[in-house]
Amino acid sequence: MGLLLRRGENLDVVATIKASEISEVITHLAFYSGWANAMSAVGVAKDVFRARGIGADRLPPASGPLLPSDEVSEARRAAFVEPSVGPVAPGVVQYTTDPLFHDLWLRPALTPRDRSLVTVSALVATGQLAQLSAHLNRAMDNGLTQSEASEALTHLLFYAGWPNVFSAIPVAKDVFGKRPS
Repeated sequence: MGLLLRRGENLDVVATIKASEISEVITHLAFYSGWANAMSAVGVAKDVFRARGIGADRLPPASGPLLPSDEVSEARRAAFVEPSVGPVAPGVVQYTTDPLFHDLWLRPALTPRDRSLVTVSALVATGQLAQLSAHLNRAMDNGLTQSEASEALTHLLFYAGWPNVFSAIPVAKDVFGKRPS
């Protein structure tokens, strides 16, 4: 599957999105946009995959080898989550650590940069600004550039709505301003 862009009379492939990446994005979004939204996306993807002859053998396995953990990022994340969430809901700390950051985030079917871009987009689209600063910083640590983050916000105007993007702009501005150039 590819995204086509018309330039004059020529059609150029700009980006190729693999079925395995679509499948993994849906898996990732189950955690960030909710199970019901992910299940709705599964139904649509299932029809598209069937129409294109894409079987389960071309999709990421449910389990398998994981990417290595970024110990610095993980320590920073844990140092925030433990004291802020642990005294109220220790189970949330466990589930944030184990299935979310020690499994989902380490699945190899998406690069950490792409996984971060999906997460930031989901947070903006759902208006979850309290989480945006941490995830935008993580996205940039994972290789997303300020220019790419800015373009993602511009793109989200049309899909998430002006209010969600305009609400996210001050958070992005703050993150950009505090990062080393």
